[in-house]
Amino acid sequence: MGIPGPTVVISGPSAKPYAGLIKDRFPDLRVLQAPDASSLEEHIGEAEVLLAFQFPVEIFDKAPKLRWFQSTGAGVDSLFPIRDRLGHITVTNARGIHGEVIADYVMGAVTLFHWDFRGFLHDQANKSWKPRPVLPLAEKTIGVIGLGSIGATIARRAKRAGMTVLGSKRDVTVPVEGVDELFAPDAMADMLPRCGFVVIALPATPDTVGFLGPAEIACIRPDAYLINIARGSVIVEGELIKALQKGGIAGAMLDVFEQEPLPPTSPLWTMPNVVVTPHSAGYPANYESRAFSVFAENLKRYMAGQELMNIVDLKRGY
Repeated sequence: MGIPGPTVVISGPSAKPYAGLIKDRFPDLRVLQAPDASSLEEHIGEAEVLLAFQFPVEIFDKAPKLRWFQSTGAGVDSLFPIRDRLGHITVTNARGIHGEVIADYVMGAVTLFHWDFRGFLHDQANKSWKPRPVLPLAEKTIGVIGLGSIGATIARRAKRAGMTVLGSKRDVTVPVEGVDELFAPDAMADMLPRCGFVVIALPATPDTVGFLGPAEIACIRPDAYLINIARGSVIVEGELIKALQKGGIAGAMLDVFEQEPLPPTSPLWTMPNVVVTPHSAGYPANYESRAFSVFAENLKRYMAGQELMNIVDLKRGY
């Protein structure tokens, strides 16, 4: 006889693979698949546990039994509209599975810009032989804004490359491995002018919307490069575009945008100093199995009445 457990509803297009993983590990658990909106509305009333990438705020009132929401992503901004009503629900995320692949992306971007590989490709296309000197990366400074799980991993990777690493976080009294100097969020005017590379790794919360506005963008050096792997809402995109067009910033690699997919009319698509990627920096191969490893551990804890890992502080948003 199996161990009784909660009814789990899985929402989204990956419902089937997650259901298979759950059944293999917890064969006696009742699992309902909701790959689309209509099936989610049908099953949400039975859910004690919801596994999904986004929280279905529009049908929250139809989920009276819900006690735990496990996000398969790191950000939980989808539930912010109703976070004041979620006091009886534990929210957890999948932080910890994205850091290494995002650090790969960031260091790839740093290398691409530092060596001007786009320029080399242009020269190759024109059969033009133009040698150029390049400083060692270890002589460059990188600033990481946001030192959570992902930002801290980026900082450690940059430090291993020999770079000087500056970082920004709320509590500057607690050191972070690999970070040479810490700056408070209101000290961007001190930190940004020192950086050859600026990485945005802030969580998406109401407090971080427009964090990098006109004043902060103006502090970035004309020879510096911006890399955003956080959320598009963190940067005032129109101001960033102006700075890139006018040469106020040397270039940018952007994985996230104010509107996604990025509209075909956006000038970012064709700007020579911008690399656009489709919100894929934090999308490692075998994603479902990686996210499931977090959920499986939490499910064991949940059924044992133990504290879950990766609990999100709804007041802070991460």
